[in-house]
Amino acid sequence: MRSRSMVAALALVLAALPLAAQDTRPGIAVFPFTNGGSYGADAEDYAALERGIAGMMISELAANQALRVVERERIQGLLDEQNLGAQGRLDPQTAARIGKLVGARYVIMGTFVDFYGDFRLDARLVNVETGEVMKTASERQKRDQLFKILQTVSGRLMQGTNLPALPREAAARQEARQVPADALTFYSRGLLYRDRGDRTRAAEMFQKAVTAFPQYAEAQAELQRVSS
Repeated sequence: MRSRSMVAALALVLAALPLAAQDTRPGIAVFPFTNGGSYGADAEDYAALERGIAGMMISELAANQALRVVERERIQGLLDEQNLGAQGRLDPQTAARIGKLVGARYVIMGTFVDFYGDFRLDARLVNVETGEVMKTASERQKRDQLFKILQTVSGRLMQGTNLPALPREAAARQEARQVPADALTFYSRGLLYRDRGDRTRAAEMFQKAVTAFPQYAEAQAELQRVSS
């Protein structure tokens, strides 16, 4: 009986493999953003935002079902494995090489600078095959508009490219969405601690993010993940 169950399970796995192979959607990977020299907040917050900005940009892009977005953990794992997380060690060509490893057609990378609440985000869309920078986008506002900055940059990167556009209704829902800057900061800290293997502190930060913004689906999902 046990062997029969194992055979049946294996058959299900094998049946699913062709479906995965047929996923022809353009893959896109988002790399951690680099702190370009920020002042005015805790250094740990800036280390966390490197991950948090990438994580939330992935969520924004994943709303478009025509894209296949690579999980943040896969990219972070490769960066840690190859010791490429240090500032200044990741250029478009290296990002493209890692993008190929995860089956992405495009990668997004960039920097941010927070100068006592004056926040700027710069991003580049890179073609994995050629290493060419296809599109750049930048936005500068007050730090309390951090999520709006992130949304704006994400949208601009997709404009003028050959990537499929987000359907109008879905785009309207995304545009109406708001995440307070403090909730995004707590969420970012949670990702930082989870990547470090500190599940207790990660859960604490994700809980703070949910408390600050109860509709924060990404923080809720991460809280459940580290608490299970």
